[in-house]
Amino acid sequence: MTIREKMHSRALYIPTDSALMREQRKRQHLMQKFNSLSPLKQNKRQKLMKKMFCEVGDGCFIEGNVFSNFGCANVHLGNNVYANFNLTLVDDTHIYIGDYTMIGPNVTIATAGHPPLPELRKKGYQFNASVKIGENCWIGAGAIILPGVEIGDNSIIGAGSIVTKSIPKNSVAVGNPCKVLREINEHD
Repeated sequence: MTIREKMHSRALYIPTDSALMREQRKRQHLMQKFNSLSPLKQNKRQKLMKKMFCEVGDGCFIEGNVFSNFGCANVHLGNNVYANFNLTLVDDTHIYIGDYTMIGPNVTIATAGHPPLPELRKKGYQFNASVKIGENCWIGAGAIILPGVEIGDNSIIGAGSIVTKSIPKNSVAVGNPCKVLREINEHD
């Protein structure tokens, strides 16, 4: 199995492959260019987003700054996604964000983890598990979404929540660890 296959399969690997690191630095350079552009340069920002991200739907808008391990190369944005300031994407594997999803400031979405066994961590091993956020979700300020989590369509993640497990669709979920508080219904 190649290092790229390992990256996208939950397999353990050591992420120090020289070719992979060169690509990562080039992608981070694009991200740095994006972050340095003035908010008045929206056309340039949009063009650069198309180069940075794996997929960018129509009407997406990201406030500055965005931070990403792979310069957003493994991030898929649906249509009309909005992300507020200081979005952190640990995109060692795929992150999928559905149409009309809104992301508050200072949110972290992480796909990388490290094994519990100290000997493996000492050697630098990691594994990755993709994250999927459905359509029309709202991720509150300061939320942290961990590897392998799926958030169902129309769900709300409360500010400051740490999402360690998947959340079903049409849910309001909050806390550390994040738990479903209630289902969204007609009273909302």
